[in-house]
Amino acid sequence: MSTISSIKLNTIILLGIATALLCIMSGCNSTPSAAGTVQGYVEGEFVYISAPMPGRLETLFVQRGSQIRVGDPLFELENVTEKTARDETRLRLAQTRAQLADAKKGKRPTEIEASTAQLNLARAALQFSEKELARQERLLLAKVVSLQDVDRLRSVRDQDRQRVAQLEAELGTARLGSRSDQIAAAEASMQTLEATLTRSEWDLAQKRQTAPQAGLVFDTLYRKGEWVAAGRPIIVLLPPQNIKVRAFVPEPLLAAIHQGDRMQVTVDGGHTPFSGTVSFVSPQAEYTPPVIYSRESRQKLVYMVELAFDQATAVQLHPGQPVDVRFGSAL
Repeated sequence: MSTISSIKLNTIILLGIATALLCIMSGCNSTPSAAGTVQGYVEGEFVYISAPMPGRLETLFVQRGSQIRVGDPLFELENVTEKTARDETRLRLAQTRAQLADAKKGKRPTEIEASTAQLNLARAALQFSEKELARQERLLLAKVVSLQDVDRLRSVRDQDRQRVAQLEAELGTARLGSRSDQIAAAEASMQTLEATLTRSEWDLAQKRQTAPQAGLVFDTLYRKGEWVAAGRPIIVLLPPQNIKVRAFVPEPLLAAIHQGDRMQVTVDGGHTPFSGTVSFVSPQAEYTPPVIYSRESRQKLVYMVELAFDQATAVQLHPGQPVDVRFGSAL
């Protein structure tokens, strides 16, 4: 009798195992789906902060786990070379601006006065030579002086005229300043240095990075004193709006889920569920069998659904944390 009972017990156990295997193979684990509850996990989309310029990490202003606000300083790289280049460009620009301003001016007042005095002296000499020539020409008519003496005075008179014309032209040039092409060249040099200064200031600013978004400092990838290549991330940020839940919904529940639907998420050890909104429903099935003609095969299809939260709720979730998601009528 005990042997028969043992055989019956073994038969019941084998039938139970076979039923369980058949249930797994046919996708009959629909109890959670029928209840509108599926499993998921918390996902974080990280923001990697780097500098486009290489350098040694001089200062790290934050620590892993810190909460930061927009504009808070994150890190600063060594910037001696960039500061030197900026200061040099500033000095060269100041020099070029001074040269341009000087080129647009005439000569100094004292130089103008000296040129005016020379012109007046030349005019006085011209007046004397003209009077002397006129007197000698009258004496020539009286045959008192020779023609050679008159020609000599006429030559002196012509030289004095040319001297006056020369000094008048020089005085006009002194009042005008530099030529237009020289001024244009100086202006082009100034504009070039202004652009160089802008680039130097940008290079210097890139050595110090601030937070583009508020959130959690998820990780720091370098320590103070280490060399950082250009473009390599130094700080990993996790903004609250980048925290979401990903759940995989069976195909029978997919028709009841729409973007914007409300849902509830529970975590292990948590008594109060979190409220979120469906932000994305994947149009592509996951874990698709090769043949999906039968109803049993369709039940194996799952679709990824992403859930978004307000910032106050998102900060209470942690990437990688398993959750239970309740959809539809389960709410």
